[in-house]
Amino acid sequence: MPYPEMLVSPMRAELSNNGFEELKSVADVENAFENTDGTMLLVVNSVCGCAAGSCRPGVVHSLNSDKKPEKLVTVFAGQDLEAVAKARENMVPYPPSSPAIALFKDGKLVHMIERHMIEGRTAEMISDNLKHAYEQYC
Repeated sequence: MPYPEMLVSPMRAELSNNGFEELKSVADVENAFENTDGTMLLVVNSVCGCAAGSCRPGVVHSLNSDKKPEKLVTVFAGQDLEAVAKARENMVPYPPSSPAIALFKDGKLVHMIERHMIEGRTAEMISDNLKHAYEQYC
């Protein structure tokens, strides 16, 4: 059963207010992957503390860079169930993880940050990790 929308709205807004397109359906996810050339950052958002304390702030901070992904998208674990499942198909061989951050280039996964790499890390550490990936792939 999905989380109530009023609970997750502020968590969604933290990314959508910073340029992320919310993918709420399988069709949204398919469209994002089929119609994106170049780089795309996908954030699997979550209600957990590490999403609030490290993941979302780190992702947003990472975008204050000369090099950054061309497209920003997000799905919400525990809310947009089918969209999350479809998005995770593109993250194989990594197991399901939320939060998670995936960087794609021309539709191929090139950089992945799983939950265990977010927990216990600061937002600055997440941001630095992403900036290094942007330098390499964007």
